[in-house]
Amino acid sequence: MTPSAQSLAAAEICLLAPVIPVLVIEDVGKAQGLAKALVAGGLPALEVTLRTPGALEAIRRMADVEGGVVGAGTLLTPADVKAAKAAGARFGVSPGATMKLLDACAEHELPLLPGAATATEVMILLELGYSVQKFFPAEAAGGAPALKSIGGPIPQVRFCPTGGISLKNARDYLGLATVLCVGGSWVAPATMVAAADWAGITALAAEAAKLR
Repeated sequence: MTPSAQSLAAAEICLLAPVIPVLVIEDVGKAQGLAKALVAGGLPALEVTLRTPGALEAIRRMADVEGGVVGAGTLLTPADVKAAKAAGARFGVSPGATMKLLDACAEHELPLLPGAATATEVMILLELGYSVQKFFPAEAAGGAPALKSIGGPIPQVRFCPTGGISLKNARDYLGLATVLCVGGSWVAPATMVAAADWAGITALAAEAAKLR
């Protein structure tokens, strides 16, 4: 899968909703319920970060949820890519980018949102064929003003900013011409997930789905 094909597929996923929930799943038993709640609220694209022991199993279970498009976040190595694809991930997200990681995504045909935080990193990825990227860590890297400045001279790249984004500042990013969607964890608070408050999470997702 070429970088341009990956970016085309990533763009289609990013355009499904204005927010991609970034999920750290501690209890695999709640994975399907969480996915169903978010999809019901209008957020079908879901990023499960590979930060917990049960993350891959969570992806397997969430992949069966009708209407959902489950991806794997925090991809760091080729082994992560292989495992994520085997678990049923339909896209990948990384905090940065290495050639080994990019090659693995091409080999396993996993559309990738590679991370970039500077104009140089964005240009290098664009040169390789990635026209859709993750801007990370968004707030720490200067927020919406920084991304607007990067997008000025590099308008052909589209972004999914992630990192420090909440309901309060999401529109600052979504208002930029280069932003397809944002990634955020506020739609699935740990306390609500632990309590299996699926109605509450669906309400947060519905609120986020109206941000565009």
